[in-house]
Amino acid sequence: MTLPTTVLDLPVLDRRATEDTLFRLPRWLKRKVPKGNANHFTAGLLDQLGLETVCDNAKCPNRMECYSQKTATFMILGNVCTRSCGFCAVSRGRPEPLDDGEPERVAEAAQRLGLRHVVITSVTRDDLPDGGADHFYRCVLAVRERTGATIEVLTPDFIHRRDALDRVVESRPEVFNHNTETVPRLYRRVRGPQSDYRWTLELLQRVKQLDPQIKTKSGLMLGLGETEDEILDTLADLRDRGVDYLTLGQYLQPDTQRFLPVVRYVSPEEFDRLGEAARQMGFRKVASGPFVRSSYHARDMAQPE
Repeated sequence: MTLPTTVLDLPVLDRRATEDTLFRLPRWLKRKVPKGNANHFTAGLLDQLGLETVCDNAKCPNRMECYSQKTATFMILGNVCTRSCGFCAVSRGRPEPLDDGEPERVAEAAQRLGLRHVVITSVTRDDLPDGGADHFYRCVLAVRERTGATIEVLTPDFIHRRDALDRVVESRPEVFNHNTETVPRLYRRVRGPQSDYRWTLELLQRVKQLDPQIKTKSGLMLGLGETEDEILDTLADLRDRGVDYLTLGQYLQPDTQRFLPVVRYVSPEEFDRLGEAARQMGFRKVASGPFVRSSYHARDMAQPE
């Protein structure tokens, strides 16, 4: 059966029926909420230090699990993004000025949580001359000095700003993560008109060229209307650029009004098959499953082989 690119391509009556079906999540996307005081400890510490996480801002389905394990993905450069991606729940608009004290507070939080692997991501800041690259640099150095933890950055695209990308690489994170998100045919629809699939590939390749010791990582969301052949072609593109680590997860629509609809829910068995295909292509580590996200269990993936 050939699926439509999105629910919006269907006639109105069929579209409504499909949307009703999508609200009934398959059994593999239902999970129990972890209990315990660690959730409150993590949330309270972040609130006390005035820090943002992508866990909260992007409405990640794994948030309570990660908080219960006293871990979180720090989101720097504020909580307002200058892009309007069709999949992301983070607020968009005019950001606040940079917070010069943020790097030290991120480092303090990482220390107090006892993190051994720290993931730092951000909103996109097209309003800044360097896209926030120097702020990334300062955060990485602050965390390393205070904790000795391994560090993973999950960056925006710094669109065509090679000097900005170079600045982040200078901080020498152990893992440099930049998500591809989707296949080329859907790229601008999903990531917005400013996005560029070719630049995403160039960015990941350039990191490897600048510092071959840094592990590169990327991820895709499935269920937006891509075909399996398109997925495999995209994975081949990533391997051609030397990408080491891969994540594949299910796209979940943040709400029913502003965001792209789910075209289909990918079964766990299909995720397993795609994950095995990725390993056969040569990715050194692969996480593939409905609840996988780019920084989910990131410490496990970053462990030495």
